[in-house]
Amino acid sequence: MFEAIDGELKDLLDRQIAGLETRIEQTIATEESLAATCDILRSVPGIGPVASTMLIAEMPELGQITGEQAAALTGLAPIAHDSGAMRGKRAIGGGRRALRHVLFQAALVASHHNPVLKTFADRLRAAGKPHKVVITAVARKLITIVNALCKSREKWGSQIA
Repeated sequence: MFEAIDGELKDLLDRQIAGLETRIEQTIATEESLAATCDILRSVPGIGPVASTMLIAEMPELGQITGEQAAALTGLAPIAHDSGAMRGKRAIGGGRRALRHVLFQAALVASHHNPVLKTFADRLRAAGKPHKVVITAVARKLITIVNALCKSREKWGSQIA
């Protein structure tokens, strides 16, 4: 009995999610500035449809702020835990948590498929950095790159050639 209800509920939720995804895609496609920003974001290896949509939705100031501010807004900037003469560990935190989680996934892809970020990640791994530190550094570099591209309104390949 409950299996049938669970199946119906899953089907209903799947249809609603598909409808929302379609509406989001249509909104981005019909708004000229959002479509241009989406094209810029999608040109970066590692940024897919979910990451580009999240960046557009969660960070409307993208391209209008500095790279450091972008990293801080996403929660990827190191925060010092110092007091007086004591120098504590640096850790990330704060910012827009959902966006940070999406950027971690994008950083995992970019660290293997983006030639610039792959070299950066390999260098950090060779230096003995832990996996989470490498992915966090790649995510921070990814958001600063994306911010700079949105600021200059250029796609990924145009400045590297």
